[in-house]
Amino acid sequence: MGWENLSSVSEFFLLGFSKQKEQQEVLFGLFLTMYLVTVAGNLLIILAIISDAQLHTPMYFFLANLSLANTCFVSTTVPKMLANIWTQNQVISYTGCLSQRYFFMLFVMLEAFLLAVMAYDHYVAICHPLHYITVMSPGLCVLLVNASWIMNVLHSLLHTLLMNHLSFYVDHEIPHLFCDINPLLSLSCTDLFINELVTLQSGLAGLFCVLCLIISYVYIFSTILKIPSAQGKRKAFSTCSSHLSVVSLFFGTSFCVYFGPPSTRSAQKSMVASVMYTMDPNAESFIYSLRNQDIKSSLRKLIWVRKIHSP
Repeated sequence: MGWENLSSVSEFFLLGFSKQKEQQEVLFGLFLTMYLVTVAGNLLIILAIISDAQLHTPMYFFLANLSLANTCFVSTTVPKMLANIWTQNQVISYTGCLSQRYFFMLFVMLEAFLLAVMAYDHYVAICHPLHYITVMSPGLCVLLVNASWIMNVLHSLLHTLLMNHLSFYVDHEIPHLFCDINPLLSLSCTDLFINELVTLQSGLAGLFCVLCLIISYVYIFSTILKIPSAQGKRKAFSTCSSHLSVVSLFFGTSFCVYFGPPSTRSAQKSMVASVMYTMDPNAESFIYSLRNQDIKSSLRKLIWVRKIHSP
């Protein structure tokens, strides 16, 4: 197979799912609906948290940042997917591909870090309730969120700079819906040792988040089991049930996309798993809006106020 230097690469071709027009129309409608619902749901959560003073707590501060990360996450890939389907043009520029890869990794890893931070917040709230206000001070909350942003901005930048020095085969077809790491690396004819090392580092960072989550929930469940009353146990568990559902969904789909057995992988299966992964924020916004009583109450008040002030 022939190859050319990266400096001459100007574009890639995202092959997507299907070239049949009828299927493309179905995919366009599906992705557009899910994208609009995801963005609207997460923006409503952010607006509800900002507008309701009772939600100005560490837990909802982290949730607002998670909703922002979710909105940015889906906006990194889905609009380009919709544009490609609508125009029947599968081309993405080299700069656009690297930019998409940068922001995709940034917001995926940011979400993992924020979920780990939220698990720590639940741990303090349930296991050390008397010290919660002291431990989860505004300064610590801002520090945790800022550290998550900064670390992932720098880590994603390192990934992108390393990708920028790769050389690719003449065939620039990516059997995917967006510029994900594995399909891109498979097109490279350069030694990938450094890239794979940094990719491994990303995996270790994700495993660190998983470890933090597991440790936090081990302590949380052990504390809940010690509560004498059944009502107290239900109340304590309801505090973290939405977060636990989102964690299971996020890391479950992440495992399917990036850590599944090589023998079961194919381009088509990888695309299906990645679509599920990309649309996770849609389910996450529903989980928090439908299962969290505070969010539901705040959204009802927000809608009621708008009705009163509407002409």
